[in-house]
Amino acid sequence: MIEFPEKFFVSGTDTGIGKTLVSAMLMSALDATYWKPIQAGLDEETDTEFVQRISEADDSRIIPERYRLNTPMSPHGAADIDEVSISLDDFELPEFQTKHLIVEGAGGLIVPINWDHTVLDMIEQFELPVLLVARSSLGTLNHTLLSIEALKRRNIDVFGVVLNGESHEHNKKTLEHFGKVEIFEVCTVKEISKELLFSIFNKAFNSKL
Repeated sequence: MIEFPEKFFVSGTDTGIGKTLVSAMLMSALDATYWKPIQAGLDEETDTEFVQRISEADDSRIIPERYRLNTPMSPHGAADIDEVSISLDDFELPEFQTKHLIVEGAGGLIVPINWDHTVLDMIEQFELPVLLVARSSLGTLNHTLLSIEALKRRNIDVFGVVLNGESHEHNKKTLEHFGKVEIFEVCTVKEISKELLFSIFNKAFNSKL
């Protein structure tokens, strides 16, 4: 079984890649606290609300977002619309009483949070290892390997990549070879529940929880 760091950052190779689903899975299986520093888009259920609902976590395990922006787009653009100024200095890791802290990013690594900094700068400031979420299907190799390279260039530890979707053994093998990271696979689910995500977690990470 993988040994999850005490604190880690969940990022992705793209938006809509499954970061929040993976975060909900981790919250369903681990004694963890969840924090999404920036939420862009408030018309529908937010990522924090989704994670809390699916994992059935109580309020003590959920840290409120530092910024809640109205428009579902990159944080720097959504902040401009809301006439909000976001600075890296606005963020510091919250205290938590659980075994783990899960921090979820917004979009991919190079998504701007303001006109000077990206999500990657935030990760570097937090000094957190990364669990990278990627699609399992055609096209994932370039996006995933570029993301791994960007993280390693900043000396940020990538302790695993989660491939989300139908199993693709060749992509998994290729990413292990060129990325030199552990690769885990989770299947796509239609009806999401805490129990199902717990089961997927145990299978993906070879856990006996």
